[in-house]
Amino acid sequence: MIITVVGLGVVGGSFVKALKGLGHEVYGIDTNLETLKQAKEEGCIIEGYKDGKEIIEKTDLTIICLYPSLVLDFIKNNHFKKGSIISDAVGVKSYFLDQAMEMIDPEVEFISGHPMAGREKRGYSYASKEVFKNANYILIEHPTNKKETIEMMEKFVGTLGFKSVKIMSPQAHDEIISFTSQLPHAIAVSLINSDRQKYDTGKYIGDSYRDLTRIANINEDLWCELFFKNKDNLLQSIDCFKEQLDRVETAIKNEDEQALKEAFIESSKRREHLE
Repeated sequence: MIITVVGLGVVGGSFVKALKGLGHEVYGIDTNLETLKQAKEEGCIIEGYKDGKEIIEKTDLTIICLYPSLVLDFIKNNHFKKGSIISDAVGVKSYFLDQAMEMIDPEVEFISGHPMAGREKRGYSYASKEVFKNANYILIEHPTNKKETIEMMEKFVGTLGFKSVKIMSPQAHDEIISFTSQLPHAIAVSLINSDRQKYDTGKYIGDSYRDLTRIANINEDLWCELFFKNKDNLLQSIDCFKEQLDRVETAIKNEDEQALKEAFIESSKRREHLE
C-alpha cells in the first residue's frame, strides 16, 4: 500500500517510524526540509515533499497529522486518488468532519482517527514508534463510511502497535476526549501555574508532582485550537472536576474524615477499574 503522512511532527513522525519495515511504500509531506531529510535518511520515508500534490494523487492511504485549522485547507487543495482512504490524527472531530465529507470525491473515503499517544515535546526529533505500543486508538464512524473500510482501518492501526481500537461517533469522541485528554492538560497547566514560587520547587518534588505536571510542557498553538474547538464539552468536564475538588475542599474545611475517606475509596476503586 502507498501511504503518505502529512505533517511529520511528533505524531506524524511516529506514524512513519511505526510504518517502517511493514512493507508499505511510505512518503512524507512537511514544510520543514530538514525534517524530510532526516526521515528519509532514517529509512522511514522513500521521499519527502513540501507540497506533495503529485504523490497524493497516487496514494492509497493519506494520514493527515496537521493542526485542526489546517486539515480542511489541505483536503480542499489536493486531489486524492479514487478508491483511496483519507484519515487524520486531529484531537477534535465534530467541528470539521461534515465539511470534510462534502469536499471529498464520493469515490474517496474519509475515516477519521485519533491515536491516544503523544509526547509533550514537539517535532520529528521526539517522534517514536514506541509511543504507539499498547496505546489506545479511536476510529470515528461517519454514516458515509463502509463497514469493510472501518474493519480494514481497525486492522491497519493494530499493526502499528495499538492494543485497543474503539469505534465511535464524532460527538461521542469529542465528549470523552474533553475529559480524558483536554481536562488533564487544563489541570496540569493550572497546577504548575498555581505555584507561588516561594521555594525552589524543583528541589522538593516527587513522582506525584512530576507525573501530574509532565503535560504542562504544552504546545500552545495546538492546544489553544483543541480547547476552543471543543469548548462546550471541555467546559462541562471542567465543571464536573470543580465539583469533585470542592467536595474534597469542603471535607478538609469541616474535618469530615468520613467524607474525605469516601472520596479516597471511590477514587481508588475507579483507578483500579481503569486497568
